Amino acid sequence: MASSAVDQDQQWLLSCLSATLDPNHDVRAFAEASLQQASLQSGFGSALSKVAANWELPFGLPAVLLKQFIKKHWQEGEDSFEHPVVSSDEKVVIRKYLLMTLDDSHRKICTAVSMAVASIAVYDWPEDWPELLPKLLKLINDQTNMKRVQGALKCLSLLSGDLDDTMVPALVPILFPTLHKIVSSAQIYDKHLRAKALSIVYSCVSVLGAMSGVYKSETNEMVNSFLKPWMDEFNIILREPVPSEDPDDWSIRMEVLKCLNQLIQNFSSIGVGEFVVIMGPLWQTFVSTLMVYSQSSIEGQEDPYEGRYDSDGAEKSLDSFIIQLFEFLLTIVGSRKFVKVMMNNINELVYYTLAFLQMTEQQVHTWSEDANEFVANEDDLTYSCRVSGALLLEEVVSSCGREGVDAIIEAAKRRFAESVHDKSAGSTDWWRMREAILFALASLSDQLLETEVSGLASGNIGSLIEQMISEDIGAGEHSVLSSSSYFSVIQGIDRAFLFLVTGVHEYPFLYARIFVSVAKFSSVISRGVLDNFLCAAITTVSMDVPPPVKVGACHALSLLLTKANEGNVLPHIIGLLSSLTNLLSQASDETLHLVLETIRAAIMAGCEAIAAVEPNVSPILLNTWASHISDPFVSGEALEVLEAIKNSPGCVHPLISRVLPFVGPVLNKPQQQPDGLVAGSLDLLTMLLKNSPIDAVKLIYDACFDAVIRITLQSEDHGEMQNATDCLAAFVSGGRQDVLAWGGDTGFTMRSLLDVASRLLDPALESSGSLFVGNYILPLILHLPQQMAPHIWDMAAALVRRMQSAEIAGLRTSLILIFARLVHMSVPNVQQFIDMLTRVPAEGYDNAFTYVMSEWTKLQGEIQGSYQIKVTTTALALLLSTMHGELGKINVQGHLIQSATGITTRSKAKSAPDQWTLMPLPAKILALLADALIEIQEQAPVGDEEDDSEWEEVEPAVGDKDILRAAAAVSSDRPGYAQFEAMARVLDEEDGDDDDLSSIDDPINEVNLANYLVDFLLKFCASNGNLFDHLCLNLTQSQRTAIQAVLGR
Repeated sequence: MASSAVDQDQQWLLSCLSATLDPNHDVRAFAEASLQQASLQSGFGSALSKVAANWELPFGLPAVLLKQFIKKHWQEGEDSFEHPVVSSDEKVVIRKYLLMTLDDSHRKICTAVSMAVASIAVYDWPEDWPELLPKLLKLINDQTNMKRVQGALKCLSLLSGDLDDTMVPALVPILFPTLHKIVSSAQIYDKHLRAKALSIVYSCVSVLGAMSGVYKSETNEMVNSFLKPWMDEFNIILREPVPSEDPDDWSIRMEVLKCLNQLIQNFSSIGVGEFVVIMGPLWQTFVSTLMVYSQSSIEGQEDPYEGRYDSDGAEKSLDSFIIQLFEFLLTIVGSRKFVKVMMNNINELVYYTLAFLQMTEQQVHTWSEDANEFVANEDDLTYSCRVSGALLLEEVVSSCGREGVDAIIEAAKRRFAESVHDKSAGSTDWWRMREAILFALASLSDQLLETEVSGLASGNIGSLIEQMISEDIGAGEHSVLSSSSYFSVIQGIDRAFLFLVTGVHEYPFLYARIFVSVAKFSSVISRGVLDNFLCAAITTVSMDVPPPVKVGACHALSLLLTKANEGNVLPHIIGLLSSLTNLLSQASDETLHLVLETIRAAIMAGCEAIAAVEPNVSPILLNTWASHISDPFVSGEALEVLEAIKNSPGCVHPLISRVLPFVGPVLNKPQQQPDGLVAGSLDLLTMLLKNSPIDAVKLIYDACFDAVIRITLQSEDHGEMQNATDCLAAFVSGGRQDVLAWGGDTGFTMRSLLDVASRLLDPALESSGSLFVGNYILPLILHLPQQMAPHIWDMAAALVRRMQSAEIAGLRTSLILIFARLVHMSVPNVQQFIDMLTRVPAEGYDNAFTYVMSEWTKLQGEIQGSYQIKVTTTALALLLSTMHGELGKINVQGHLIQSATGITTRSKAKSAPDQWTLMPLPAKILALLADALIEIQEQAPVGDEEDDSEWEEVEPAVGDKDILRAAAAVSSDRPGYAQFEAMARVLDEEDGDDDDLSSIDDPINEVNLANYLVDFLLKFCASNGNLFDHLCLNLTQSQRTAIQAVLGR
């Protein structure tokens, strides 16, 4: 870039730019306003680019302003666009000068210019800017000017994020040789530039990987053309030991690992032979990384590079490198092809991985200072080396079976023996490894317990856990853990105290981990040990011990209390709840969640004794709920605890009498309440109404029903409207016909309920305000059918108008459920229901029936919940069985027309949205019924799970058709339903905690969907054989296979 004469426009621009840095506010403001006004004039962008490209001018600001200018004025139609648009002539000038500015010595300026180039390239390259790539390649190859190389690489790295499947195949043969030259020339290019080059390789390989699903042979051929030289270079980079305090080295290795990860994940043509060459270097990197990590983070105070980023925003910490290393190892272990290479070293892999799980000195400091951080890490598993290592161990167990389990147990024993030796040798850090072992085993508890039950494990995991924790608590005949016999309560307390005084203050994190581990493996640990640890945990929450230990005790209690013998819990329950409620007053943030969860477990475990402490516990919990009403997570958990109290014997009426004096005034004067209190109070009422006796429902009705009606009719707050809608649904479900009589004027109450429905179905109301209207109307038509019958036509019309104006798919599906339930209620006169809908208007459609069925068939696959699926699926069958003439007149959305254009980018999605075939409505209904059969079959626990395909072609499973055929085999005078009943149970159990009030007492909820579908298809085929065969022609092969299996064809 050469300097150029400064013309008058540039001089003015320079003066303005200088003024924007003036300490005088008025001067700065005037300059900024002048620049803003100038940016709207033709030629501003070109003048700015000339200033930015002038070496003799010291400003970095022009490059930043130019980037902003391009974002606003370059391309019409973009979200950030502002008029005027840059002219074509000016664009030519700007593009020219931008490329001249890429070699700026200031990295931030260079980054700004690179971002501007990349932004323009998205729109202009290659059609309007064909010289961009040749220019960048020329700059990259200029070894005489490393600034140009750096600028061009930075630009390419930004540009590579927007490459698609039309660009990469043409770019790779040209670009990769140049990038390989940079990466392999360590004596010429520094590690930062080599890492940048590798990041571009990674972006291109990622695009090729995304293309491999459509263009498998082409992408494999392209990868094979460049694979060997790059694998050789990866080998060279990884084979040297990882140096300490060299973040640029970590960065280049991280880019190598990212490239390898993409290659192994996406390209089946890469054989074991090509992969083996990097195993030795990879192992060298893995083992030497542990040494660096141990010195800098585990034993040292902190990673000195943590939280540091390079000029491009990439993290330079050792942690980020190790996390990437674990991700690559996880990919290898998860691959059926490449895990075989790792199997010979699986024991060592697990052995070294356990060491990575040790707590760092910084974690010890942070978690000791703030228990909330410790709880957050325990509950949310914040992404870290520790968590990444645990995920790798999970994959070892999943992919390697018994060999993986044995490797875990053997490595745990080896590391445990080392920690015993370190402890006897006087090491102060011996506890870290033991805590890491327990952390790893607890993380794998579900898998390890499953393998023990199935007989895959060669060792006894319960014995191993007991052995490890007995070492820390003390062995011998007086040990807490030495006996498996039943201990009395007093003996349990004594042993609990012994446990708590043997090192809990010195090694709090180890003892916290012991608590959690015992709870996680409670099913394989002896009853005596569990009883004593339960006593220890109960004692701990009332003692002066470090916060991490109390956290561990609470975790243990939340798991153990629900499984404990009631006789062991009840004597302690009053004291335990007293300690926990005291702890609640000291808790905040994450610890608050944990304490509430523990209180709930205690209440559920000691429910028979809760009535005695309800007067003490409920006010504290109500206060916690009210003081955290703006936090939906805390208030929600407090509500769950209150629900556990309500469900305890003898507590529902006292709790209601305690709540109503507070909630009543809140709901009667909603405008005077703090944000969230009205909506929260409605939630509290709904919880009290659900499953409560009728007299309890009346108590709440007398105090709050009218207020809830007023809120639903008058509130503009959508959260309040949603919760009030749910609350009214609970009133109707709980009170049923009595709701109309309690107010004294049956007609007025019914009109009020209808007024609520009318407002919620108003098409002018925003969708979020109406979101729960389906849950409200359903109990009205189920429990007040006679009163609702005269209004069905008007309600159907309102439902259609609301559906047509709904912006939320969930609202439309909830209204479809109402139509489906109305179909059932019209049996045996379903044809009359269809006739009624054909007389209801629908904007843009012949009638409401046409519109409803178009939406219903489009959204059926999005309907969730066992009850909802049963109602809608069986209603579709009822509609089809009528063979009403209107069905054949309607065409609805059929199958998605698959695109063969490769990757769908944002621009492609805008220009070519998804296209669908049209299908006759009867055929679509039959297709949806077949999909329901397939869904049930896929969820049924039949045989072994299908192996991971690894992106390789495999033969279709031969058992699927046989399963369905067996389900349809005739036994006596009915099909043999054993298989389908098992499948239907899966469907029911999957949604076992469905919170839909209407599903509880609706007889449709008792329908066995699989049996229903088999019956329907057999009868429909028998009575309409020719039509049935014709409709099947519209189905996919999998749909036809499912139906043919049912019919035994």
